[in-house]
Amino acid sequence: MQLRMWTYDLAREQTPDLVVLRSLCRLSLESGYNAIGLYLEHRFAYESAPWAQGRHCVTAEMVQTLEREFPTLQIIPFVNLLGHFEGFIYTEEGAQFAEERFKGMQADPTNPDFLALCRSLIDDVLAAFSSEIVHIGGDETAQLGAGKRSAARVAEFGPDVDGKAELYGGHFGPLAAYVSERGRRPAVWGDMFHDHPTALAHLPKETLIFEWQYFRTAEHSAEMFRDAGMEVVLCPAIQTYSAVWCHLPQSERNVCENAEAAVRRGDYGVCVTTWECGLFGNYETLLPAIRASGKILCDAVPGIAQPDDVPRMGLGGAASVRRYAETTTAPEMLAAYGVEGENVSEWAEFVGIRLQEAGGIFAYSDHRSFIKSRLLLYSNPFLLWLRNREDLLGESGDRVFQLLDRSILQAPDSAYRGINEFGKLAIEFVRFAEAARQAYRRGEVGRAVTELSVCRQTFENLERIAKGNQLRFGGSLADISRCRAAKEHVERVIMRVKHYGDGSLGYIPSFETLTSLKFMPHDQGNWWLINHWANE
Repeated sequence: MQLRMWTYDLAREQTPDLVVLRSLCRLSLESGYNAIGLYLEHRFAYESAPWAQGRHCVTAEMVQTLEREFPTLQIIPFVNLLGHFEGFIYTEEGAQFAEERFKGMQADPTNPDFLALCRSLIDDVLAAFSSEIVHIGGDETAQLGAGKRSAARVAEFGPDVDGKAELYGGHFGPLAAYVSERGRRPAVWGDMFHDHPTALAHLPKETLIFEWQYFRTAEHSAEMFRDAGMEVVLCPAIQTYSAVWCHLPQSERNVCENAEAAVRRGDYGVCVTTWECGLFGNYETLLPAIRASGKILCDAVPGIAQPDDVPRMGLGGAASVRRYAETTTAPEMLAAYGVEGENVSEWAEFVGIRLQEAGGIFAYSDHRSFIKSRLLLYSNPFLLWLRNREDLLGESGDRVFQLLDRSILQAPDSAYRGINEFGKLAIEFVRFAEAARQAYRRGEVGRAVTELSVCRQTFENLERIAKGNQLRFGGSLADISRCRAAKEHVERVIMRVKHYGDGSLGYIPSFETLTSLKFMPHDQGNWWLINHWANE
């Protein structure tokens, strides 16, 4: 296994300063990694795209400082030059590159100005990073052929050819060659080649394929790339996006099984991915899991020495990795949390294992957390009450609240406590919303307003947590604004209850209607809801 690395997801609203980045590089070396990936998308100060530089993005100067200070650590840039281009196409300057108007996250591969931009972005990255590997993206391009020009290009290949494969391969093949011609090794994600296998022929043979599988081993899905004579990096994930915090057992199993497979099959390496620490994720609390994953990769390879000053996690080679991959607990990650400080492993067991055992909305799943999305992502926190109140009002919610309330006593600092507080506040919000709805149904407008008024404090408390996450470890600025938007909508609903809960419209709107962002007085039939075209 030549490459042992993990990726730091900057693109999901992270705002690290040099101090944070230094700590991540130091952690990487201490944990046995020989590379760290900076997953950039739009969170890098590209000289060619100053219009895409949001606040606190990583700069070339920061990267070069890190490379001087950590010369034995390869710092690999991950850009994305087709899909996951949303940070560009939803700016005023970048809207011209979108595959579809105000839809999706993909650029238009037939747009010559976009192709020129891709090459410029590569040039910017090559100038800033000295790494051997440059990752140019390529995953999740579901909009291939969706736009008018792309559809016409696909149609040109005729019915006997996979036109989407030609469109995709014709885009990434030249970009990979462009990287290669400049003395670096190109890398791409592997997922789209499973849908369009003939696209693989467009890539230079030296292209590294990063094959990600987060719910199973990537060993078997990577076979098509090995058969094509290409080297593969297997990519598991520390699974945070689908959890209130992190699903530890599944994360450890995913890392273990991919590490074992990579060694046994002679693959180029393993890349442990971490995603989506916006929406109240917290990298501070994931550092022990990242550390444990590094030890798993090292223990999978006989003869790799671990740093003397870092406690070993207890794995005994590839056979042990296989055994751990079959368990339903997370002994290695829990051991890493035990190293960090007294009682942290107990906190991690509560929040990372026992929480999902409560079932319902807290159970392990393969989709983004409903709690995070519905409470904050869509600017209407009442969606969590509307769609998931059975889970949060019943026995499941009671068990989870008690777990969070108990485990907060084991939280060593505000970063860990913030995870507990987020979960508790989400449950409390739904309960206050339900109490307001019951009062509203009884015609007790004043009581309903009183219950809703408490919800304003919910989002003031969440905003405090979000600010702490950002200040301490470069967390999401968007989360701060999301909390403010949620509070504003609560206040909007309070005014609606006051104005329309007394029947002044001639009817009393349902509470579900009143809490919608699209509520309109006198639209008694909710046309915005029953006419799907209106939701565009």
